Amino acid sequence: MEHIHAALQKAKQQRGSDPANDQTATAVAKMGSDMLWASLPSLKPDPKHLAKTRLVTINRSDLAHTQFDMLRTKVLQYLRQNNWTSVAITSPTPACGKTVVGLNLAFSMAHHKECRTVLIDLDLRRPQVSKVLGIKEPPSIESFLRGRSEVEDVFIRYGDNIAIGANGRPVRFAAELLQSPEAAQALKSLKQKLKPDVLIFDLPPMLANDDVMAFLPNVDCVILVAAAEASTFSEVDICERDLSEKSKVLGVVLNKCRYAPEKYGY
Repeated sequence: MEHIHAALQKAKQQRGSDPANDQTATAVAKMGSDMLWASLPSLKPDPKHLAKTRLVTINRSDLAHTQFDMLRTKVLQYLRQNNWTSVAITSPTPACGKTVVGLNLAFSMAHHKECRTVLIDLDLRRPQVSKVLGIKEPPSIESFLRGRSEVEDVFIRYGDNIAIGANGRPVRFAAELLQSPEAAQALKSLKQKLKPDVLIFDLPPMLANDDVMAFLPNVDCVILVAAAEASTFSEVDICERDLSEKSKVLGVVLNKCRYAPEKYGY
């Protein structure tokens, strides 16, 4: 990465009040970001494993991908209208499928070639992203959040425009870490280096601990995932109310529906 840092340093030295210098610095920064993206290790998931874990938006062979594509379009519209870049995904309780929803949303966004998406597993007590993707030796997100690892040491790339920060080691005192200055600096560095158009955070279930409330100041908006026939109206109502006090709630995704009406011949 020395050549990237050298280019950025040169741009800083040249920067002044001249707009041409600002444009040069911007171009150099983008070049550094492009090079960093290209240098990330490549993810090559097993198609059979992806089918088993219900990741339907990667190859879009399952018609269920259309629902996630619709969600993607709505989310991107909200983000662009409000000049937002980050969205958190949580659920009232465990087993609502928030990680699968988040990953399907991220891979659906990746089909927009001009949109760079980064997803990071911040369900630190019970990380699931690596299991869903079938990553056998995931790195430590805790190490990254504490500033001990760099972006290129932790994140992997699928295709040209989606990067995943999976986690392989549970963190006991997650809330303290998520609201620490070190974590804030690590996320700032992530944004500066990768320059994602969309940053998705897979957060823990809300009613399980205080991790979500500790991290919400770092995100622009949030999606709540509820499970059909499992999540109660009371749970959803409590979560919506608490989330709206700290962030902008994009909406509630009803997951695990066994029945859906047939419409328009589809």
